[in-house]
Amino acid sequence: MPLFVVPTPLGNLGDITRRAIETLRGADLIVAEDTRVTRKLLGALGIASKELWSYREQNAQAVTSSILDRAREARVALVTDAGTPGISDPGGDLVAAARDAGIAIDVLPGPSALLGAAVLSGFPLRRFTFEGFPPRTPAARRKYFTDALRPGVTTVWYESPQRIVATLRDLEAVAPDAHVFVVREYTKKFEQQISGTPAATAAALDSPVRGEIAFVIAPYALAEPPVSAVDVDAAIDELLASGVSVAEAARRLAHAGAGNRRELYTRASRRRPPKEQPRT
Repeated sequence: MPLFVVPTPLGNLGDITRRAIETLRGADLIVAEDTRVTRKLLGALGIASKELWSYREQNAQAVTSSILDRAREARVALVTDAGTPGISDPGGDLVAAARDAGIAIDVLPGPSALLGAAVLSGFPLRRFTFEGFPPRTPAARRKYFTDALRPGVTTVWYESPQRIVATLRDLEAVAPDAHVFVVREYTKKFEQQISGTPAATAAALDSPVRGEIAFVIAPYALAEPPVSAVDVDAAIDELLASGVSVAEAARRLAHAGAGNRRELYTRASRRRPPKEQPRT
């Protein structure tokens, strides 16, 4: 029997598919992130009481083998509290374990906060990456943003309501003029959409922030870090030693952001080794 991966509504119950309802109704066992949340969903869908097992980060290692054993002989459905299992939750590990064990997997299409946020942003999506949750500490977040942001690639992120303002401030420190889209409580009654710079979107959020958060950053080119005087001299020496002219060395270094072309020309001229005098 396959392991059925069943997306559930992010907030609006009307977003569940007929196929998802039929799969849950026919399941012998439902594996849930939080069984209390899933019981409420099943009740709202009019699905009779089902055998429910909890599967979360804290107990995944202990229950995985038992879930796989059941999946070999029964219809097992995997759900998360909201959205598609396996995205920023341990469901992905269960899918991987099932594949390693030779168990068939059937992933149903359905609600996904990351795709909804990406499309809502209006940013180019020919290339985009899902970065998940940023690190928890400011220094780590800033480094993560520095590594993730690049031209031509939109990035999609999740964040907790408790950290979103601090996260946007760290993004501002790295890319103050970045174009950001924030969606709070996507598909729910009090959905909020904000677009602007990191500072503007942070200021537009209510305090305290409540609800689920996804945010999207448009493609962004980070400024090159300034080149130190020692690095410039070393670069000049290397270029001149390779046979590049003073003018060409100045042009290349200016293009790389090492300084003003005229000043670089003067500097390179001073560092040019003297020509050897012909022997008489």
